Amino acid sequence: MRILVLGGTAWLGRRTAELARAAHDVTCLARGESGAAPDGVRLLRADRDAADAYAELAGEWDAVIEVSWQPAHVRGALAALGDRVAHWVYVSSVSAYADPGSGDERHEPWRGEGLAGDEDYGPAKVACEDAVLARGSGAAMVVRPGLIGGYGDPSDRLGYWPARFARAQDGEQVLVPDPARSFQVIDVDDLAAFLVQAAATAVPGTVDAVGDTHTLRGLLQVCAEVTGTTPVPVVASDDELLAHEVRPWAGPDSLPLWIPTSAGVELLRDNAAARAAGLVVRPLAETVAASLRWEREQGLDRQRRSGLSAATEARVLSDRPRS
Repeated sequence: MRILVLGGTAWLGRRTAELARAAHDVTCLARGESGAAPDGVRLLRADRDAADAYAELAGEWDAVIEVSWQPAHVRGALAALGDRVAHWVYVSSVSAYADPGSGDERHEPWRGEGLAGDEDYGPAKVACEDAVLARGSGAAMVVRPGLIGGYGDPSDRLGYWPARFARAQDGEQVLVPDPARSFQVIDVDDLAAFLVQAAATAVPGTVDAVGDTHTLRGLLQVCAEVTGTTPVPVVASDDELLAHEVRPWAGPDSLPLWIPTSAGVELLRDNAAARAAGLVVRPLAETVAASLRWEREQGLDRQRRSGLSAATEARVLSDRPRS
Protein backbone atom coordinates (compact mmCIF):
# COMPACT_ATOMS: atom_id res chain seq x y z
CA MET A 1 0.00 0.00 0.00
CA ARG A 2 1.00 3.61 -0.55
CA ILE A 3 0.44 5.54 2.67
CA LEU A 4 0.97 9.27 3.02
CA VAL A 5 1.51 10.72 6.49
CA LEU A 6 0.85 14.45 6.60
CA GLY A 7 3.40 15.19 9.28
CA GLY A 8 5.68 12.36 10.24
CA THR A 9 8.67 14.10 11.79
CA ALA A 10 7.20 14.89 15.24
CA TRP A 11 6.14 12.51 17.97
CA LEU A 12 2.92 10.69 16.98
CA GLY A 13 3.30 11.23 13.25
CA ARG A 14 6.88 9.98 13.26
CA ARG A 15 6.02 6.88 15.26
CA THR A 16 3.10 6.17 12.91
CA ALA A 17 5.34 6.41 9.85
CA GLU A 18 7.93 4.24 11.59
CA LEU A 19 5.42 1.46 12.25
CA ALA A 20 3.84 1.73 8.81
CA ARG A 21 7.13 1.33 6.93
CA ALA A 22 7.39 -2.34 7.98
CA ALA A 23 4.66 -3.35 5.53
CA HIS A 24 3.91 -0.33 3.36
CA ASP A 25 5.41 2.26 1.04
CA VAL A 26 5.37 5.35 3.26
CA THR A 27 5.86 9.01 2.40
CA CYS A 28 5.78 11.90 4.87
CA LEU A 29 5.02 15.48 3.93
CA ALA A 30 6.24 17.99 6.52
CA ARG A 31 8.39 21.05 6.96
CA GLY A 32 10.91 18.80 8.68
CA GLU A 33 11.61 21.31 11.44
CA SER A 34 10.77 18.76 14.14
CA GLY A 35 13.37 16.33 12.87
CA ALA A 36 13.93 13.79 10.14
CA ALA A 37 11.54 11.13 8.93
CA PRO A 38 12.27 7.55 10.05
CA ASP A 39 14.78 5.53 8.04
CA GLY A 40 13.12 3.90 5.06
CA VAL A 41 10.46 6.61 4.80
CA ARG A 42 10.49 9.22 2.05
CA LEU A 43 10.27 12.80 3.30
CA LEU A 44 8.95 15.61 1.12
CA ARG A 45 9.65 18.95 2.74
CA ALA A 46 6.84 21.43 2.24
CA ASP A 47 5.16 24.35 3.99
CA ARG A 48 1.45 23.60 4.13
CA ASP A 49 0.68 27.31 4.04
CA ALA A 50 2.15 27.48 0.54
CA ALA A 51 -0.05 27.20 -2.55
CA ASP A 52 2.19 24.49 -4.03
CA ALA A 53 2.55 22.45 -0.82
CA TYR A 54 1.33 19.22 -2.44
CA ALA A 55 2.79 19.70 -5.91
CA GLU A 56 5.35 16.89 -5.58
CA LEU A 57 2.83 14.28 -4.43
CA ALA A 58 2.19 12.44 -7.65
CA GLY A 59 -0.10 9.50 -8.28
CA GLU A 60 -2.76 7.83 -6.19
CA TRP A 61 -2.65 6.90 -2.50
CA ASP A 62 -4.29 4.04 -0.67
CA ALA A 63 -4.51 6.06 2.50
CA VAL A 64 -3.63 9.37 4.10
CA ILE A 65 -3.02 9.78 7.83
CA GLU A 66 -3.53 13.40 8.83
CA VAL A 67 -2.59 14.87 12.23
CA SER A 68 -2.97 18.63 11.73
CA TRP A 69 -5.42 20.66 13.78
CA GLN A 70 -5.45 23.61 11.38
CA PRO A 71 -8.60 23.62 9.21
CA ALA A 72 -6.78 25.48 6.42
CA HIS A 73 -4.16 22.73 6.19
CA VAL A 74 -6.71 19.92 6.25
CA ARG A 75 -8.93 21.55 3.64
CA GLY A 76 -5.92 22.31 1.46
CA ALA A 77 -4.83 18.68 1.54
CA LEU A 78 -8.32 17.45 0.77
CA ALA A 79 -8.62 19.83 -2.17
CA ALA A 80 -5.23 18.83 -3.58
CA LEU A 81 -5.37 15.09 -2.92
CA GLY A 82 -8.94 14.11 -2.18
CA ASP A 83 -9.78 12.49 -5.51
CA ARG A 84 -6.51 10.52 -5.47
CA VAL A 85 -6.88 9.02 -1.97
CA ALA A 86 -8.94 5.92 -1.25
CA HIS A 87 -9.18 6.33 2.53
CA TRP A 88 -8.50 9.22 4.88
CA VAL A 89 -7.61 8.73 8.56
CA TYR A 90 -7.89 11.92 10.58
CA VAL A 91 -6.40 12.19 14.07
CA SER A 92 -8.72 14.49 15.99
CA SER A 93 -9.00 14.76 19.79
CA VAL A 94 -11.49 14.31 22.61
CA SER A 95 -11.14 18.09 22.83
CA ALA A 96 -13.62 18.13 19.95
CA TYR A 97 -16.33 17.39 22.52
CA ALA A 98 -17.99 20.34 24.18
CA ASP A 99 -17.86 18.35 27.44
CA PRO A 100 -15.41 15.47 26.95
CA GLY A 101 -16.75 13.56 29.93
CA SER A 102 -20.45 13.80 29.14
CA GLY A 103 -22.26 13.03 25.91
CA ASP A 104 -21.24 13.31 22.28
CA GLU A 105 -22.04 16.96 21.57
CA ARG A 106 -19.13 18.67 19.85
CA HIS A 107 -17.98 22.26 19.88
CA GLU A 108 -19.25 24.50 17.15
CA PRO A 109 -16.68 24.36 14.34
CA TRP A 110 -14.14 27.15 14.11
CA ARG A 111 -15.06 29.47 11.25
CA GLY A 112 -12.17 31.92 11.32
CA GLU A 113 -9.75 32.80 8.56
CA GLY A 114 -6.11 31.81 8.36
CA LEU A 115 -4.67 29.77 11.21
CA ALA A 116 -6.57 29.02 14.42
CA GLY A 117 -5.08 30.02 17.76
CA ASP A 118 -4.38 27.68 20.66
CA GLU A 119 -7.55 28.84 22.40
CA ASP A 120 -9.57 27.50 19.45
CA TYR A 121 -8.06 24.02 19.48
CA GLY A 122 -11.28 22.08 20.13
CA PRO A 123 -13.46 24.00 17.63
CA ALA A 124 -10.62 23.82 15.08
CA LYS A 125 -10.50 20.04 15.43
CA VAL A 126 -14.26 19.95 14.79
CA ALA A 127 -13.83 22.00 11.62
CA CYS A 128 -11.14 19.56 10.47
CA GLU A 129 -13.39 16.58 11.24
CA ASP A 130 -16.24 18.08 9.24
CA ALA A 131 -14.00 18.64 6.24
CA VAL A 132 -12.74 15.05 6.32
CA LEU A 133 -16.15 13.49 6.92
CA ALA A 134 -17.55 15.41 3.95
CA ARG A 135 -15.74 12.81 1.82
CA GLY A 136 -18.49 10.35 2.73
CA SER A 137 -19.09 7.88 5.53
CA GLY A 138 -17.18 5.03 3.87
CA ALA A 139 -14.11 6.98 2.88
CA ALA A 140 -12.78 8.25 6.18
CA MET A 141 -12.14 7.44 9.81
CA VAL A 142 -11.95 10.06 12.55
CA VAL A 143 -9.86 8.98 15.54
CA ARG A 144 -10.21 10.98 18.76
CA PRO A 145 -7.39 10.29 21.23
CA GLY A 146 -7.29 11.61 24.75
CA LEU A 147 -4.08 11.96 26.74
CA ILE A 148 -1.18 10.30 24.92
CA GLY A 149 1.83 9.03 26.85
CA GLY A 150 4.90 6.89 26.48
CA TYR A 151 8.36 7.24 25.01
CA GLY A 152 9.08 10.60 23.39
CA ASP A 153 6.23 12.52 25.04
CA PRO A 154 6.96 16.23 24.51
CA SER A 155 4.22 17.39 26.90
CA ASP A 156 5.88 16.03 30.10
CA ARG A 157 2.45 15.22 31.54
CA LEU A 158 2.37 11.50 32.30
CA GLY A 159 6.14 11.43 32.57
CA TYR A 160 6.11 13.80 35.54
CA TRP A 161 4.99 11.03 37.86
CA PRO A 162 7.61 8.33 37.18
CA ALA A 163 10.27 11.06 37.00
CA ARG A 164 9.20 12.45 40.38
CA PHE A 165 9.27 8.99 41.95
CA ALA A 166 12.65 8.25 40.35
CA ARG A 167 14.11 11.42 41.94
CA ALA A 168 12.72 10.65 45.38
CA GLN A 169 14.66 9.19 48.25
CA ASP A 170 12.97 6.37 50.17
CA GLY A 171 10.58 7.95 52.66
CA GLU A 172 10.63 11.35 50.93
CA GLN A 173 7.32 13.18 50.78
CA VAL A 174 5.77 13.56 47.33
CA LEU A 175 2.81 15.89 46.84
CA VAL A 176 -0.19 14.23 45.16
CA PRO A 177 -3.83 15.15 44.51
CA ASP A 178 -6.81 13.01 45.54
CA PRO A 179 -5.62 9.50 44.57
CA ALA A 180 -9.19 8.35 43.93
CA ARG A 181 -9.42 10.54 40.81
CA SER A 182 -9.54 8.73 37.48
CA PHE A 183 -7.70 9.31 34.23
CA GLN A 184 -7.02 7.66 30.87
CA VAL A 185 -3.82 7.52 28.85
CA ILE A 186 -3.10 5.79 25.57
CA ASP A 187 0.42 4.70 24.74
CA VAL A 188 1.77 6.44 21.64
CA ASP A 189 2.77 3.08 20.17
CA ASP A 190 -0.73 1.66 20.62
CA LEU A 191 -2.27 4.71 18.99
CA ALA A 192 0.22 4.69 16.11
CA ALA A 193 -0.39 0.98 15.49
CA PHE A 194 -4.14 1.61 15.42
CA LEU A 195 -3.75 4.44 12.90
CA VAL A 196 -1.69 2.21 10.61
CA GLN A 197 -4.27 -0.56 10.88
CA ALA A 198 -7.11 1.88 10.19
CA ALA A 199 -5.29 3.06 7.08
CA ALA A 200 -4.55 -0.47 5.86
CA THR A 201 -8.04 -1.86 6.43
CA ALA A 202 -9.95 1.27 5.39
CA VAL A 203 -12.28 0.97 8.36
CA PRO A 204 -14.70 3.94 8.40
CA GLY A 205 -16.34 5.67 11.33
CA THR A 206 -15.54 7.84 14.33
CA VAL A 207 -14.00 6.37 17.49
CA ASP A 208 -12.54 7.54 20.78
CA ALA A 209 -9.04 6.05 20.86
CA VAL A 210 -8.43 6.38 24.58
CA GLY A 211 -6.72 4.12 27.06
CA ASP A 212 -8.39 2.19 29.84
CA THR A 213 -9.49 4.03 32.96
CA HIS A 214 -7.11 4.08 35.93
CA THR A 215 -7.04 5.83 39.28
CA LEU A 216 -4.19 8.08 40.32
CA ARG A 217 -3.65 5.70 43.24
CA GLY A 218 -3.00 2.93 40.73
CA LEU A 219 -0.62 5.15 38.80
CA LEU A 220 1.36 5.97 41.94
CA GLN A 221 1.66 2.28 42.76
CA VAL A 222 2.91 1.54 39.25
CA CYS A 223 5.43 4.40 39.49
CA ALA A 224 6.78 2.95 42.74
CA GLU A 225 7.10 -0.49 41.14
CA VAL A 226 8.74 0.78 37.94
CA THR A 227 11.23 3.06 39.72
CA GLY A 228 11.88 0.80 42.71
CA THR A 229 11.50 3.75 45.09
CA THR A 230 9.31 4.14 48.17
CA PRO A 231 8.42 7.80 48.66
CA VAL A 232 5.52 8.83 50.89
CA PRO A 233 2.60 10.36 48.98
CA VAL A 234 1.10 13.36 50.77
CA VAL A 235 -2.40 14.15 49.61
CA ALA A 236 -3.33 17.80 49.14
CA SER A 237 -6.95 18.87 48.67
CA ASP A 238 -8.18 20.79 45.66
CA ASP A 239 -8.53 23.89 47.83
CA GLU A 240 -4.95 23.64 49.06
CA LEU A 241 -3.57 23.25 45.56
CA LEU A 242 -5.65 26.10 44.16
CA ALA A 243 -4.69 28.36 47.08
CA HIS A 244 -1.03 27.82 46.16
CA GLU A 245 -1.78 28.54 42.49
CA VAL A 246 -0.86 25.04 41.39
CA ARG A 247 -2.06 24.63 37.83
CA PRO A 248 -4.24 21.63 36.95
CA TRP A 249 -3.56 19.07 34.23
CA ALA A 250 -0.53 20.52 32.42
CA GLY A 251 1.88 23.41 32.07
CA PRO A 252 4.61 24.91 34.26
CA ASP A 253 4.05 24.44 38.00
CA SER A 254 1.14 22.12 37.39
CA LEU A 255 0.19 18.84 39.00
CA PRO A 256 -0.28 16.74 35.85
CA LEU A 257 -3.46 14.70 35.44
CA TRP A 258 -5.15 16.57 38.30
CA ILE A 259 -8.43 18.37 37.53
CA PRO A 260 -10.24 20.14 40.40
CA THR A 261 -13.72 18.82 41.10
CA SER A 262 -14.98 22.40 40.89
CA ALA A 263 -14.05 22.48 37.20
CA GLY A 264 -16.91 20.07 36.52
CA VAL A 265 -14.87 18.25 33.88
CA GLU A 266 -14.05 14.56 33.73
CA LEU A 267 -11.94 13.57 30.74
CA LEU A 268 -13.13 9.98 30.43
CA ARG A 269 -14.44 8.35 27.26
CA ASP A 270 -15.52 4.83 26.27
CA ASN A 271 -12.95 3.00 24.13
CA ALA A 272 -15.20 0.03 23.25
CA ALA A 273 -15.75 1.15 19.65
CA ALA A 274 -12.03 1.66 19.10
CA ARG A 275 -11.26 -1.75 20.59
CA ALA A 276 -13.85 -3.33 18.31
CA ALA A 277 -12.11 -1.63 15.38
CA GLY A 278 -8.75 -3.11 16.39
CA LEU A 279 -7.27 -0.89 19.09
CA VAL A 280 -5.05 -2.85 21.48
CA VAL A 281 -4.15 -1.20 24.79
CA ARG A 282 -1.07 -2.30 26.69
CA PRO A 283 -0.78 -2.43 30.49
CA LEU A 284 -0.21 0.90 32.22
CA ALA A 285 3.11 -0.30 33.63
CA GLU A 286 4.57 -0.60 30.12
CA THR A 287 3.61 2.96 29.25
CA VAL A 288 5.01 4.26 32.55
CA ALA A 289 8.27 2.37 31.97
CA ALA A 290 8.57 3.82 28.46
CA SER A 291 7.89 7.30 29.85
CA LEU A 292 10.60 6.81 32.46
CA ARG A 293 13.16 5.81 29.81
CA TRP A 294 12.39 9.05 27.97
CA GLU A 295 12.52 11.09 31.17
CA ARG A 296 15.95 9.71 32.07
CA GLU A 297 17.26 10.50 28.59
CA GLN A 298 15.98 14.08 28.80
CA GLY A 299 17.17 14.57 32.39
CA LEU A 300 15.11 14.04 35.52
CA ASP A 301 16.07 17.47 36.89
CA ARG A 302 15.50 19.49 33.74
CA GLN A 303 13.09 22.41 33.47
CA ARG A 304 9.76 20.83 32.54
CA ARG A 305 6.89 21.80 30.28
CA SER A 306 4.50 20.24 32.80
CA GLY A 307 4.93 19.48 36.48
CA LEU A 308 5.75 21.08 39.79
CA SER A 309 9.12 22.62 40.38
CA ALA A 310 10.93 21.37 43.48
CA ALA A 311 10.53 24.80 45.06
CA THR A 312 6.77 24.93 44.56
CA GLU A 313 6.27 21.40 45.83
CA ALA A 314 8.35 22.16 48.93
CA ARG A 315 6.35 25.33 49.58
CA VAL A 316 2.99 23.54 49.36
CA LEU A 317 4.19 20.73 51.61
CA SER A 318 5.63 23.11 54.21
CA ASP A 319 2.41 25.18 54.33
CA ARG A 320 0.17 22.19 54.99
CA PRO A 321 -1.36 22.01 58.49
CA ARG A 322 0.50 19.58 60.71
CA SER A 323 -1.45 16.86 62.47
